[in-house]
Amino acid sequence: MSPAEQNAVRQSARNGWLLSVPALVVLALAASGPLLIVVYYSFLTANDTGGVIRQFSLEGWRGIFLTYDIFDEEYRLADAHLTIFWRSVWLSLTTTLVTFAVGFPTAWFIATRPAQQRAMWLFLITIPFWTNLLIRTFAINEVIRNEGILNTALIWLGVIDRPLQIVYTETAVLIGMAYVYLPLMVLPLYATIERFDMRLLEASYDLYASRWRTLRRVILPIVKPGIIAGSILVFVPSLGAYVTPRVLGGGKKMMIGNFIELQFLQGKNWPLGAALSVTLLIIVMGALLIYVRVANRDRSSDHG
Repeated sequence: MSPAEQNAVRQSARNGWLLSVPALVVLALAASGPLLIVVYYSFLTANDTGGVIRQFSLEGWRGIFLTYDIFDEEYRLADAHLTIFWRSVWLSLTTTLVTFAVGFPTAWFIATRPAQQRAMWLFLITIPFWTNLLIRTFAINEVIRNEGILNTALIWLGVIDRPLQIVYTETAVLIGMAYVYLPLMVLPLYATIERFDMRLLEASYDLYASRWRTLRRVILPIVKPGIIAGSILVFVPSLGAYVTPRVLGGGKKMMIGNFIELQFLQGKNWPLGAALSVTLLIIVMGALLIYVRVANRDRSSDHG
């Protein structure tokens, strides 16, 4: 490439960056700005009447793991906080596993239908997105409550003699989140399975592989990108879920999102709420970094 062509390429790249400056400024102010404010508030001192005192303090971050006992005047392990964190992570992971267990056969079924039928099945999968999240959560509540459809049907069939207590439990929250986030697992899996070469199944069976071995050694490794993408799309919003635990958990099975809201509004402890928000962000970023690392490793192994 001649010097003149190199200068032209550099000038074009420079012009591209200049044209992107307004968008970058808006992105920095609209996205990074609020985040920096939250980080800033996490290092301030809480006011007894609500709000903050603009004085540097690590009390908000300490409050995530420790709580101050006013009687003994010493710090103790914040068991309740750690329980909420553990419940949030456990329910998010379980929701991801449940949506995968249901979503994988669903995506496989749709991907193996005739081409003219797939659009209809995908349309049915995406219909829940047309409805507000709160309405969908209340719909699940009507199904699993004591006088709901599920208990009424089980009593009518003679399976149980009194209603099952499902609402206001972790099971109710799990059912609600699995229902709400199931499409986010199905769609990435479908996109991957649709490109799957079905001749590989014939080759596997010709080599006397069982269906279980074919699933483990042929299908799952090839559709792994869709599994990882779907898992991230389900795990991340599940971890910060607010509406579903509030409605189906009844405030008894609090998750991180509800705990953050409690600190900002009722607890009036903005530094602790901000520190919890940043901690949630760090967990989400960790999950995304794991996804990127696994995806890059798989891509490198494929090229290698």
